[in-house]
Amino acid sequence: MKKILVPTDFSEEAENALKVAAQLAKKYGSEIYLTHLLELPFTQLDALSQHSELPEAMFFMKLARQKFKDVLSKKYLEGITVYETVDFNQSFSGIADTAKENNVDLIVMGSHGASGFKEMFIGSNTEKVVRTSEVPVLVIKNEHETFDINNIVFASDFKNDNKETYRQASELALAFNAKLHLLMVNTANNFTTTAKANSRILDFINGYNYNNYSINIYNDENVEQGILNFSHSINADLIGISTHGRQGISHFLNGSISEDLVNHAKRPVITFKI
Repeated sequence: MKKILVPTDFSEEAENALKVAAQLAKKYGSEIYLTHLLELPFTQLDALSQHSELPEAMFFMKLARQKFKDVLSKKYLEGITVYETVDFNQSFSGIADTAKENNVDLIVMGSHGASGFKEMFIGSNTEKVVRTSEVPVLVIKNEHETFDINNIVFASDFKNDNKETYRQASELALAFNAKLHLLMVNTANNFTTTAKANSRILDFINGYNYNNYSINIYNDENVEQGILNFSHSINADLIGISTHGRQGISHFLNGSISEDLVNHAKRPVITFKI
């Protein structure tokens, strides 16, 4: 975990994420890439490409630079190498591009979630990053004075998910020295016996040497609610889940449990791209 990307809009939620990133950076000797993306209309973006001193763009750039200066003066960032950038882009696509360009290992984002029609038709920027990012995305909802992770829920069907996501989850658990709670949620419409579920999970994790884990089969009305209820029952510090990164009409018709969790969970959520 050498490079951590933290997108910011200088909101309270973004600062909560930066505080967590700072704790991780100090613990693992990481660098932080703090980026702010200005969303300008396409007509202004075209003009900006030809005239770098477009008045509106320069105004917002200077404003962002001043806010960066204020953020970088925070005591919790002392001793951490922080690179700050301001780009003109649509925030959700720009963040994924920035992550690739800088070869980051983790994106840490703040979120207040989305609900109702906003969730259905617009969604939060964090949700869109989860959908497009190739690297794990850690979503922070609240302030964490001390970001200690002792219990991680890794929710999966242990059938359609790529085993690569479990490798990432087990390495994360090892880094935190945390217990990994492997969770499969049973629903009435997609029921699996306990014996078959246990066998499927053991086959899924076969070949990995991380031994600090538990196997859990949990019954609930739907998968999302099952993950939330189980995580509450063990007071989990972090929920980990895979995302297929569906976009366009596929996303609208099929939805995504990972993105729903990003919007609805009160606990931190980390997503792994399949």
